[in-house]
Amino acid sequence: MAKVTMPQLGESVAEGTIGKWLKQPGDHVAKYEPLLEVITDKVNAEVPSPFEGVLKEILVGEGETVPNDADIAIIVADGDAEAGTAAATEAVATATEAAAAGGPAGPSESAPVAEAPAGSAAPAAGATPIARMPVAVAAGGDPDARMTPAVRRLLREHGLSPAQIAGTGGGGRITKDDVLAVVEAIRTGGAAAAPAARTSGAPSEAPVATPPDGRGGPAAAPAGAVIAFPPGADEVLLPMTQMRKGIAAQMTRALQVPHAYVHMEVDATNLVRARGLAKSDYQAREGISLSYVPYVIKAAVDALRRYPTFNAHWTEGGLLAKRRVDMGVAVAVDDGLLVPVVRDVDQLSISGLNRAIGEVAARARAGKLKLDDFGGSTFTIDNTGWFGSNLTMPIINVPEVAILTMEAITKRPVVLETPDGDVIAIRPMMNMVLAIDHRANDGAQAAAFLRAVKAWLEAVGPDTPVY
Repeated sequence: MAKVTMPQLGESVAEGTIGKWLKQPGDHVAKYEPLLEVITDKVNAEVPSPFEGVLKEILVGEGETVPNDADIAIIVADGDAEAGTAAATEAVATATEAAAAGGPAGPSESAPVAEAPAGSAAPAAGATPIARMPVAVAAGGDPDARMTPAVRRLLREHGLSPAQIAGTGGGGRITKDDVLAVVEAIRTGGAAAAPAARTSGAPSEAPVATPPDGRGGPAAAPAGAVIAFPPGADEVLLPMTQMRKGIAAQMTRALQVPHAYVHMEVDATNLVRARGLAKSDYQAREGISLSYVPYVIKAAVDALRRYPTFNAHWTEGGLLAKRRVDMGVAVAVDDGLLVPVVRDVDQLSISGLNRAIGEVAARARAGKLKLDDFGGSTFTIDNTGWFGSNLTMPIINVPEVAILTMEAITKRPVVLETPDGDVIAIRPMMNMVLAIDHRANDGAQAAAFLRAVKAWLEAVGPDTPVY
């Protein structure tokens, strides 16, 4: 019998919230098979099972938040699977008996509670057991007692009270969708649902919100969206999402670091030509487009090998140099910014990097990051040029000591030296900005590092291997 613990989802993350259990007690789970989804202030991630066996017991319910390394489940090895299933079935029977008697369900009394539908039958023998069986609440009881921890957390996050929400669950219970409907109504300037009396068994008329991003939470308003102000209101509070709270905390920590910046122009003529020659065959062969990002990562890896003090973390004891090169790749999502990690980028070809970046970015945007997709990056690349930016001042992804931006490639007039004198030519140019932690490196080292990146990119040619 082995215990599953809450993993640490990032170096600055101290706790996680159980979003959804993908397995239930009695289910067999293979090693590394997705076991549950965990939500932090940064990302949602699927957590694989560290063991193979039968899930005996779920110790932490959906919506509950626990610190790193806390026990969250028990898995019984295959040899003990029969005993594990029997124990889980017994737990369900105990919870069912308690619900029928109107009393607590022993150790699960703090679990989320719900109203049992009238006339519902008891679980059939041999049915898949469910951990923390909901316990019925007598009508007229404490309304807070009928809310799951996830609902209570949503209310706290958005500064709402139960009295402001019209519950659509059994017996008037407030659900997660009820809270999200009111939050969306406030955001768009509509009228929020108000508590109303209900006739038992009648269908609810209160609005039920479906998360528009399909990921279990409201989508952020697009940049530049119009904010609807209610009649007579001069201001509207836009509550922060968990992701925005996480970004705010990380940026506050990062800006305590003394930043310094170096900017250089890169003549991207050879880079554009080489990619242009390779991209058609690459698209036909791989089924995906070829980006400029893996070229920049290859250039950064070359520079990191020459100047290893940039592939490091800052600690109070000194600079912690890293042998492996794990590249953070900034990805914009609907409600913020994520920095998933591509591991051991120095071991990958341009094609391998291109595919790995595409896959991790797709998982980030879909809210399906894996446990290994974030945390522990040693250096970060930010493709700000994707948005048309020509010059940015990036913030270091602490505890890293540097971050590199690649800006938009734009055609500009430049002065070229020729045997016949200077001439003006139109060339595709790309600005690059390196932000450094000035405690770890100085301007001279930063300029040397960026010169190495520039030289590698300007030397790209048709013979630069993609595979």
